[in-house]
Amino acid sequence: MKIAIVGTAYPYRGGLAAYNERLSLQFTREGHEAVIYTFKMQYPGFLFPGKTQFINGPAPAGIRILRLLNSVNPINWIIAGFKIRKSKPDILIFKYWLPFMAPCFGTIARIVRCGSHTRVICIFDNVIPHETRLGDKMLTKYFVNSIHGAVAMSQSVYDDLNLFNKIIPRNLSPHPLFDNFGNGYKTETAIEKLGLEKDFSYMLFFGFIRAYKGLDLLIEAFADVRLRNKNIKLIIAGEFYEDEAPYMEMIKQNNLEKEIIVFDRFINDEEVSLFFSAADLVVQPYKSATQSGVTQIAFHFEKPMLVTDVGGLKEIVPHGKCGYAVKPEAGDIAEAIIDYFENERKSLFIENVKEEKEKYSWSKMTASVFEVSKKY
Repeated sequence: MKIAIVGTAYPYRGGLAAYNERLSLQFTREGHEAVIYTFKMQYPGFLFPGKTQFINGPAPAGIRILRLLNSVNPINWIIAGFKIRKSKPDILIFKYWLPFMAPCFGTIARIVRCGSHTRVICIFDNVIPHETRLGDKMLTKYFVNSIHGAVAMSQSVYDDLNLFNKIIPRNLSPHPLFDNFGNGYKTETAIEKLGLEKDFSYMLFFGFIRAYKGLDLLIEAFADVRLRNKNIKLIIAGEFYEDEAPYMEMIKQNNLEKEIIVFDRFINDEEVSLFFSAADLVVQPYKSATQSGVTQIAFHFEKPMLVTDVGGLKEIVPHGKCGYAVKPEAGDIAEAIIDYFENERKSLFIENVKEEKEKYSWSKMTASVFEVSKKY
């Protein structure tokens, strides 16, 4: 089949790009013809909270990527829509995560589906964004009503679709493994390569930093007096998408400067395996969530996780089996950390993670897309 994917991809960086590229590669491996239509201009510079939208390095091998879209230019949306429609894809897939993209995506979807040949499917990261803004519901409704079917990656997202459209066909299919970051290292090797001190156990908070991700809760939990002198350190690896000063002040006030190591930058793909290999426990103390690619990177590297029981995170990390799913409160996070290290849960949890990860194949995601495309 001819598969077109619309969304972020090289030269843009981040988990969304990695997802679309890996999905395209999976379709190709299954014998389909796949292409990604990505942006010529994704966000105006003044709207992007990070240092750069772009990644250094060569384009991923074996993936066809065309830069076509301008997220804020309506004329471009129309031109792009007719160009994609002319190519006659059997399935057009959108990866939706933010209402900002709804006018662009919704317009393209309406133009392409008018050709009757193409089924338009969306894989939803979120229906309702983590940080809401005026007009979000109106924009999301515009997009949701432009597609033939949906694949939700968590139950909460599946349910949220009912707020906008109760009749379109939909499937629930969890986020597949992020297995495109290579193999892991021995823990000792990763620690050495990152310039960390040996003879310590490390927790990892990974990814860009915004308020909803709950880093403040983790710092507060890590300040628990029971964790002092335990030879445990916390790695924060990711770029701040908001003011970092309050977090640094929390670290200073709790005298944690020597216990918390901050890598305040975007972590390139080739470095991801180092950070996860160095970690004994991956921590996601989110205050709100749907699902997260970080959990699927952790599964790939066979790392136990501590998540909060918000959104779809608790669906992915079985409490007491592959890690912990606790309330988004500092005290509960601290109790889980203490239990993990004091009761030496690592080996047992790793064995369970190895078993659980088998659920999250990319072939299941592509099968889900094909299934929902036939339901319309």
